[in-house]
Amino acid sequence: MYIKVHVIPKSKKEALEKKREDSFIVRVREPAERNLANERVCELIAREFKVQRSKVRIINGHVSPSKLLSIAE
Repeated sequence: MYIKVHVIPKSKKEALEKKREDSFIVRVREPAERNLANERVCELIAREFKVQRSKVRIINGHVSPSKLLSIAE
């Protein structure tokens, strides 16, 4: 399954906003440095879909706010 995510780093509150079935806006407290925001996004998506963190990986957009994530089932 593929999920489109738009990330907003360094937010005051963490939030996961569902736009569509396969599209989210994710706000994280971590800065977009040293892969911190990407790791937290993967953790939040894994929690939302009730899968292990190791099942979620970034396919496209490692350095961009718009990302494509893959969730292995």
